[in-house]
This record gives sequence, structure tokens and C-alpha cells, in this order.
Amino acid sequence: MQLRLLLDANISWRSVGALRKVFDDCRHVDDIGLTVPAKDTEIWNFALQEGMIIVTNDDDFMHLSATKGFPPKVVLLRTGNQSRQFIEQMLLSQKENIALFANAAEYGILEII
Repeated sequence: MQLRLLLDANISWRSVGALRKVFDDCRHVDDIGLTVPAKDTEIWNFALQEGMIIVTNDDDFMHLSATKGFPPKVVLLRTGNQSRQFIEQMLLSQKENIALFANAAEYGILEII
């Protein structure tokens, strides 16, 4: 399975380049043709159609997953306010866990602390 990430608005668009070097695809919600700011349901539907994993700090996606099920899957960052470089390094170091999560049929949310 390809690891395709869709970064929510609360993650810097500048992270796309660094993450694309390791993940199969990485895009930011501000660059996919949705209204800015995009509604959570629009982001959800885009990720579903494109086979992407949503990466966010927003608990609203956890609630969407609870009500709608999955896919799409959601990586929920529980890191608080951190630098862009910190977030990038954390995601890069978690690639193996994200890959396992992407392939797991029983989980829709991966929380990274």
C-alpha cells in the first residue's frame, strides 16, 4: 500500500517537501483545490477519494472517524505546539508505524504523542 499523506491546515505547508522524500505522496489541504479554509468534511471526502491518510492536530477528525468509520485513516498528532522541523522529524521517524497502521484493517486512527 502506498503511503499518501494529506496534511491538514494546522500543519505547515512547508513540510510537504521534506515528507515527500520519504512518503509516496504528500499534499497540503491548501493546495488541493478546496476552498480555503476547507471544511473538515471536504478534507475527509477528498482523502477518501484519493486514498490518502489525513495528518492533523484536530480532534474533529477523530469524531468524524467515530461517526463515519474509515477510510480515510487519520494520524492524530498529540504534540502540542511544536516547530515545523519537530513535526517533520516525528512523522519521518514514525514511517514504519504509519505503514503498519495504513495496512491494519481494524484501526482508523493513529495517535502520535
